[in-house]
Amino acid sequence: MKQDYYEILGVGKNATANEIKKAYRKKAVQNHPDKNPGDKAAEERFKEAAEAYEILSSADKKSKYDQFGHAAFENGGAGGGGFGGMNMDDIFSQFGDIFGGHFGGGGGFGGGFGGGSRQARVKGSNLRIRVKLELKDILNGVSKKVKVRRQVKAEGVTYNTCTACNGQGSVMRVTNTILGRMQTATTCPTCKGSGKMVDHRPKGADANGLITKEETVEIEIPPGVTDGVQLKVAGKGNDAPGDGIPGDILVVVQEIQHERLKREGTNLHYDLYISFAEAALGTSEEIDTLTGKVRIKIEDGTQSGKILRLRGKGLPSLDRYGNGDILVHLNVWTPKKLSKDQKAFFESVKNHENFIPNPSISEKSFFEKVKDMFS
Repeated sequence: MKQDYYEILGVGKNATANEIKKAYRKKAVQNHPDKNPGDKAAEERFKEAAEAYEILSSADKKSKYDQFGHAAFENGGAGGGGFGGMNMDDIFSQFGDIFGGHFGGGGGFGGGFGGGSRQARVKGSNLRIRVKLELKDILNGVSKKVKVRRQVKAEGVTYNTCTACNGQGSVMRVTNTILGRMQTATTCPTCKGSGKMVDHRPKGADANGLITKEETVEIEIPPGVTDGVQLKVAGKGNDAPGDGIPGDILVVVQEIQHERLKREGTNLHYDLYISFAEAALGTSEEIDTLTGKVRIKIEDGTQSGKILRLRGKGLPSLDRYGNGDILVHLNVWTPKKLSKDQKAFFESVKNHENFIPNPSISEKSFFEKVKDMFS
């Protein structure tokens, strides 16, 4: 079972952003690969701390994690997250500034504790696509195959070390300020931070040695996703030049509205209309659910507005703690036109005690029913 992110960093759920950052830096320094050469356990702790910080340092991701736990970031997560397809260099490229001067500026690792400046690997750009899902797909989860046009390295392309930055991906600039001469590192304008320049460019490739290619990508959609949720397919975005790492595909979920069922969180609402006679005498009706038709019994004397609950027939939650319900709203249909005989019948019974509204204390009001529905 995956360890809690707060436990990994040793902070409470009410920790501030600054406290989370300090806790991560402490864990990262303790388990840094340069400080623990050859120690695989320390390396794993280092990666776990980076993953925890990546989630908890983002207000949006932290909110999702607090609500849904690790399930919010499975298969790329609701909103992305995790380091499933990333290596140590990727972690340093994102969080290198956390380490300050302890590890030579924080780019890459290896070469000795406290070594000099190191290159951070460039990541390719992300692709964004939209996937439409029906409620049946959301109920069970689904695998979708989509075609994407992505940039990949051309066959036969070769690269040389950038001479402008010596392969570091950054260059030092010295500026004069009122405080004296200031030295800062900026992205190399020649190689755009990759540390590499195209040596041999095949026909059809761009200046970075990349070509556009159509590929089929399989996307695993977990059960219980909601409209607008963003999933991540790691490493399936555009390639980066040189030995950079590919970007990701960001998948935005678009929910297709069901013909009869209306979604509200994990619950589904179904409006069922019955006649006055059916409400008075009782009946049984078939209704659509996501797993097939279900027959429900309607008692005699049923009042309009009554709600029947089909437990467990709704949608799953991302944390997989069970399914919601289907709430069947009973609406008694009043005929708009009556025949002469029908009018005569209702005239004869309208003052009868059985036809005069007389709700008992046990008959709940509309607002009480709504309250019960959400309890």
